[in-house]
Amino acid sequence: MKAEIAVIGGSGVYVLDLLNPQVTVVDTPYGKSPEVVVGELGGRGLAFLPRHGKGHTVPPHLVNYRANLWALKELGVTRVLATTAAGSLNPRMRPGELVLLDQFIDFTKRRPVTFYEGEGGVVHVDVTQPYCPELRGLLIKTAQGLKLRLHPRGTYGCTEGPRFETAAEIRMMHRLGCDLVGMTNVPECTLARELSMCYAAVSVVTNFAAGISKVKLTHAEVAELMAANIERVKKLVVAAIRRIPRARGCACERALEGARVRV
Repeated sequence: MKAEIAVIGGSGVYVLDLLNPQVTVVDTPYGKSPEVVVGELGGRGLAFLPRHGKGHTVPPHLVNYRANLWALKELGVTRVLATTAAGSLNPRMRPGELVLLDQFIDFTKRRPVTFYEGEGGVVHVDVTQPYCPELRGLLIKTAQGLKLRLHPRGTYGCTEGPRFETAAEIRMMHRLGCDLVGMTNVPECTLARELSMCYAAVSVVTNFAAGISKVKLTHAEVAELMAANIERVKKLVVAAIRRIPRARGCACERALEGARVRV
């Protein structure tokens, strides 16, 4: 079964209700994907992929981001909506609120970050706008229609994990302009760009980050906040999917134009 739209579920988002669901695992040049559920939603073919695998068994630094995105491409996906859990460095972005990402700063250390390792040529993809402007605009309008509070912009600092950050690291990230901190959005969003896919991500603020929060950081806190807000996230994503136009009106499908080194 083919899909044109995908949802990548982060912490707390492990299932999406689809019509005629079928479970598949895709063999890719980078290994097997996690189980992907392919079905229908609003008359559109949709794939749901849990980023951390079934039962949240894969830590963020070991997620096979290349296999995940390649599998979606093999299934026919051209648009991706992703969810993430994130800590806040911005006092205006409080636990329980939703933030639509528009920029990132990459603090990861050892992850494979590209499909182009030299054998298929050298590619320098432009990420001035890391997230699809068409999908972002659609999510903003959808949230307004649903009367959901959605911060329309946010800069995401991506760390390696799986540990939480130190207070000093958070102070540094704040000075560099980060609003949120998480462990998964990079290189996921840039790999989607290399595959000419549209990609947008909504973060759920689950806590204030280290040194801002007055309590010990725990994953139990993250899980509790996600459980309390998961239905709002799903409501936004499902409503947005129903509004995605058939034809793409952005430049994402031309992301590789001029990016390949030619000698």
